[in-house]
Amino acid sequence: MSNREKGFTLIELMIVVAIIAIIASIAIPNLLSARLNANESAAIATLKNISSSQAQCQASGAIDANTNGAGEYGYFAELAGGVGVRNSTGSASTDRLSPPVLSGAFANVTNTSGITGGVVTRSGYIFQMYLPSSNGTGVPEANTGGVGTAPDATQSEVLWCCYAWPASYGNSGKRSFFVNQAGDVLASKNVGQRYSGNSKVPAYTAAFLLGAGSRMASTVAANTSGQDNQVWIVVN
Repeated sequence: MSNREKGFTLIELMIVVAIIAIIASIAIPNLLSARLNANESAAIATLKNISSSQAQCQASGAIDANTNGAGEYGYFAELAGGVGVRNSTGSASTDRLSPPVLSGAFANVTNTSGITGGVVTRSGYIFQMYLPSSNGTGVPEANTGGVGTAPDATQSEVLWCCYAWPASYGNSGKRSFFVNQAGDVLASKNVGQRYSGNSKVPAYTAAFLLGAGSRMASTVAANTSGQDNQVWIVVN
């Protein structure tokens, strides 16, 4: 008798493929969900770190453009030591924060078409910082980091805000986030607006109370509707 090699039948192969497809249909959504949750958690932690860094910068008086002895809040690249801090003329000086109060990764400020001002991208999220003008409206960071249009020195002693939104809605994250000088991180489900990359960007007023006006000193929409008509919930 001759020995015959025995392999898989077509039916057996089809069963194996079907099993793999079933496992993939279960595993891939779970992996995507885990990645979204991880990116969102990282964004929240980053905003809390930014809040702490701003408090350190202001308390140290390292930025004092109006030379009145009261410290001011800074932009990403200033906090990270990537550029010189603002001087009495409102422009960048040669003095950099040393040691910086924020990770050096935030010195890498870039500009993307469709977004006014510079942003930093980290872990699937885009972060943008605002300081106040003389009338309290938001002034974004310069395209390459630090000061471009100079914010108001006096108001920058008490006001700042920062947003974080997904670089790709549904792929790198879903929720959008906000924090300001009060220190509370707010989150919106981002279903109504779907802020995403440079295709849809939150205005600096988005998380302020609906009807509160355009000043950064306005009340934030903590657990209520913001000016973008989305509910912003305080994150614990």
